[in-house]
Formats: sequence, structure tokens, C-alpha cells
Amino acid sequence: MAATQVLKSEWTKIRSVASTVWTLSLAAVVTIALGLLISLLSKNEWDKMSTRDQLSFDPTYISFAGMSLGQLAMIVFGVLVVGNEYSTGMIRTSLAAVPQRGTFLFSKVAVAAGLALVVGLITSFITFFLGQAVLGTHKASISDPGVLRAVIGGGLYMTLIAVFSMGVAAMLRSPMLSLGILMPFFFLISNILGAVSATKKIGRYLPDQAGSRILRVVTPLDDTPYGPWGGLGIMVLWVALALIGGYTLLKKRDA
Repeated sequence: MAATQVLKSEWTKIRSVASTVWTLSLAAVVTIALGLLISLLSKNEWDKMSTRDQLSFDPTYISFAGMSLGQLAMIVFGVLVVGNEYSTGMIRTSLAAVPQRGTFLFSKVAVAAGLALVVGLITSFITFFLGQAVLGTHKASISDPGVLRAVIGGGLYMTLIAVFSMGVAAMLRSPMLSLGILMPFFFLISNILGAVSATKKIGRYLPDQAGSRILRVVTPLDDTPYGPWGGLGIMVLWVALALIGGYTLLKKRDA
């Protein structure tokens, strides 16, 4: 089957499954709604902030506060795109139609990543503009240095989270197992490692902590040895490793 036909087939699969559409919608709604709420709370708390907190205040990053929960829906999306093939038994039919396993996997990833990128960018821009509207006099402008990079970076970050999840799902072949590992990892373990002083230096190299650096405009008062693009680069390496692992195991194993 030609590559273009495989891409069309994968597009048909994704848009015909209600759960994938719902998870993308949920990622957008949660990110926007929570970002709006945190922006409003931050504006109301401004006068109570210490001088240090006011000086380090990052209005762009504040508007993206909902992305920490929105990314969980992106994880579900990424896992379902790949994992549904195994849970429904469709993987045998898919590989019979597309014996070239690399073509099969990367066509699926390309279509899903493209969809995630569109949703991620739209979500990121809406989140930013609504958040800044709420922040009032404390807002940032899209033309300020580093702001456009952060807003576009928000879309890239959400996309990379989804693609990383696809790679993990390709390795584990089970939606439940994949979600059982990824959800606690990103929601609990990563946050704990990043908060505890003894493990902070390890936590900063995890995909979400490194990648989320792209969302910041004001440099935090810490000793992190990389900047926004360096953090995104670390996240890209994690994503590449996950995809290589998924492809390697898909090629070696039976369906």
C-alpha cells in the first residue's frame, strides 16, 4: 500500500473513533478553563504577593497553568491512537494491509501528531489571549520578547506529550498498562521528583519538566542548566527514544 493511502487510512481511523475526538476536546477545554481560573486568581492575589514574586511574575506562564492537566488528556489521546489497535484486535488486519511496520507506525504517528499540533496550537493561543485579558494591567503582549515563542511552544509541548505516549503505547501494546504507567508518572512522580531537593536535579531532565521550559518567558530563579529551547530539545530526545523503542518492538514481535 502506498504511503499516501496509509496516511488516508490512519486519518479515517482516528476521526471515526469518538474517544480520540473527545480526548482532544477535553485537552483543549481543561487547558483553557484552568488557565483562565489561575489567571483570575493570580490577578486577585497580586497585592498580597511579595516583591520577589511580583518581580518574577510570568503572565504568559500563568495563563498556561491548565496545561499540566490538559496534558493528561493528550496522553490518553496518544495511547488510544496506538493502543486501540491492540485492544480491538485490529492490529492483525492493519499489519496484513500494511506489512511494512515502519510505514504503518510512523504514518499513524504522523497523522495523530498533525492533529494534536493543530489542536495544541489553537488551544495555546486561545489560552494565552484569554489569560492575558483576565490579568488586566499585569498582562503580557504577544509582541513582547519571548512571548510568541512560548505560545507556539505550548502547542509543540502538547503535541510532543501525545507522541511520547504513542511510542510508549507501541512498546507496551496495552492501553490500560500504558495509561497505568504514564498517568502516575506525569501527574505524581515527575512532580514529586521535581519538588524534592534531593531529586530535583534528576526531575528537571524528565520530558514534561524539561519541555515545559518552553512555556516560560521570565527566567525562574533556579540553577537549571538549560533554557527554553534546550528543554524542548531534551523532550524531543525522550520522544525519539519512545518512538524508536515502539518501532523496534513492533518489528520484532508478532501482532
